[in-house]
Amino acid sequence: MGIRFFRMVWTALLAVFLFGSAAFAADMTVTKSPWCGCCSAWIEHMRQAGFEVTVREEEDLTAIKDKMGVEPKLQSCHTGEVEGYVIEGHVPAADVLRLLAERPKARGLTVPGMPAGSPGMEMGDRKDAYDVLLIKEDGTTEVFSKH
Repeated sequence: MGIRFFRMVWTALLAVFLFGSAAFAADMTVTKSPWCGCCSAWIEHMRQAGFEVTVREEEDLTAIKDKMGVEPKLQSCHTGEVEGYVIEGHVPAADVLRLLAERPKARGLTVPGMPAGSPGMEMGDRKDAYDVLLIKEDGTTEVFSKH
């Protein structure tokens, strides 16, 4: 069994444990547009996973994205901050939990754009394939998970 299989099992077990644990809580701040409904749906997804989410509404999100080191090609509609990491866009809670468990030296995670079927972007049975990317400290990326 390879390391990829081990990571998949570890992530699944971690998500089951933490999603079902009332003791889990991490503070997250999310900056979003006041008019974005999909951002609100993603925030609810994170709250259901145990995150304590504070919402800041801004008309222009450029400053927060620049501050967190999210280049335009990696951007989405909202930007979260949790325990020193940026969470850009519709990243599934299980991937954020894995990030916090593994603590890689990185800026954070991103799902560029707004893929159908990602958390907050549910569209019935439609689910586009998408990658969650790890933004490394130098700004380069690698695939963190596939959905």
